[in-house]
Amino acid sequence: MKVLVIGSGGREHALLWKLAQSPSVTEVYAIPGNDGMSDVAHLIPVKGHEDIIDFARLMNVDLTVAGPETVLTEGLADEFAEKGLAFFGPSKAAARIEGSKGFAKNLMKKYGVPTAAYEVFTDEDKAVEYLKANQKYPIVIKADGLAAGKGVIIAQTEKEAIDTVRDMLEGHSFGGAGRSVVIEEFMEGEEASVLCFCDGTTVVPMISSQDHKRIFDGDKGPNTGGMGAYAPAPVMTDDMMDEVKVKILRPMMAAMKKEGYPFVGCLYAGLMITDEGPKVVEFNCRFGDPETEVVLPLFDGDLARVMLDCVHGKLTKEEVKWKKGCAVDVVMASEGYPASHSSGEVISGLEEAEKAGCIVFHAGTVRRHGQFLVNGGRVLNVVALAPSLAEAKAKAYEGVSKIHWRGVQYRKDIADKGLRHLEEKK
Repeated sequence: MKVLVIGSGGREHALLWKLAQSPSVTEVYAIPGNDGMSDVAHLIPVKGHEDIIDFARLMNVDLTVAGPETVLTEGLADEFAEKGLAFFGPSKAAARIEGSKGFAKNLMKKYGVPTAAYEVFTDEDKAVEYLKANQKYPIVIKADGLAAGKGVIIAQTEKEAIDTVRDMLEGHSFGGAGRSVVIEEFMEGEEASVLCFCDGTTVVPMISSQDHKRIFDGDKGPNTGGMGAYAPAPVMTDDMMDEVKVKILRPMMAAMKKEGYPFVGCLYAGLMITDEGPKVVEFNCRFGDPETEVVLPLFDGDLARVMLDCVHGKLTKEEVKWKKGCAVDVVMASEGYPASHSSGEVISGLEEAEKAGCIVFHAGTVRRHGQFLVNGGRVLNVVALAPSLAEAKAKAYEGVSKIHWRGVQYRKDIADKGLRHLEEKK
C-alpha cells in the first residue's frame, strides 16, 4: 500500500512514523512534510488541493491521511471522494464539528450530549449584556472558528470577559475565527483527550491521553498549541471510558449520521472529567497534537489497514489493539512562543536524545548544511515509552536534557497530574 500524509508538524511526523511500520505499507509520502521526516517518508513539495490530488492519482496512492484541520474544513475529503480516492478524514460538512464551535455546541444540545451551558453571539452589545447579567466567574469565551488551538480565553472578571468579546467580535484577535463567539460556563475538573477511529457508523476509541495547553509549569501563562502530553491518562478509568462511549461518542456518531454527514476519520473528543461525569469541552475533526505523539507509539497493529477499513465502513474494535506501558511527550519550543517565535538557531543533541531511547518527532525544524535549525514555535516532540508513567517521564526528560539551542523553552511538569492520580490510588 502507498500512503500519503498531508501536513508538516509533529503530529504528521508521528503519523508517518507509525504508518511506515504498517506491514501493509510499502511507500510513504508527505505533503509538504518537513526535513526531519525524511527518514521515514518522501517529501513532496506541492501546494493546493488540485496538485495534491494529481500527485495521489499519478503515484497510485492507496490511502491519503489528513493531518491539519484546515484541509478538512476546506473540503479536501470531498474532492478525493469525487475522484474515487481513499481519504482518511471527514467531509467538509462533518468537519464543521471543529470548524464551528457554535455548530458543535448546537448539535450536542440537540442530541443530549453532556457539555457546558452556553450561548452563541455575533452581536457585541447582546454579548456584553449577557456578560453583565452573568454573576458567575470565571467564564469561558471561545472564537467560533479555527484559531490553531488558541482561540479560548478563560476570563476571570466581567471586565476581562467584556474586553475579550469586543476584541474577538471586532476581529482584532483570531481574525475571522472570532466574528462569532461562544460564551460558556467554566467547568471544574480535569481534562482528558480521547481520539477515536470512526467509519461513519462505528466508533472505536483509542487509549486516553492528557494534553498540557499552557506555556508554563503549573498550567500558567497563555494557551499554546500544546506543550506536551502523556498516555494513558489515569483520570480516564475503564468505567469512565465506558461512560464516555455510551453518553458521548456513540450518540455523536449516530447524530452526525442522522443529520446527513456521517463522520469518517479521527474524531477528537476533548473532555472535562467533572463531579457530574464526563462533559465535552470541544470536538476536533482530526488527530490531536501533541496527543498523537503519545497515542500512536502505543498502538499495536496495522494503522494503515485500520484507516482504510474506516474509509470503507468496515471498522471493527478487534483490530484496534494497544501495547502495555506509558508514553510521555515533552514539547521543546522556541524563544517567544506562543506570542511569536525565533528561527535559525542551530539545534544540537538530536542523536544523543535518540541514543537515550527517545523518539524525536520534528515539528518546526529545517535542515541547512547538514544541521537542523529552529523554524517554528513548537520545534520538537521528545517522546519516551516505558512500563510505567514515572519511568516514561524520566526517560523523556533525559532525552530533552541532551538537546540544546539558544532560547529553548519547555515545561518541566509534563505527566505530573497523572503521577498524582496514581499516587492517590495507592
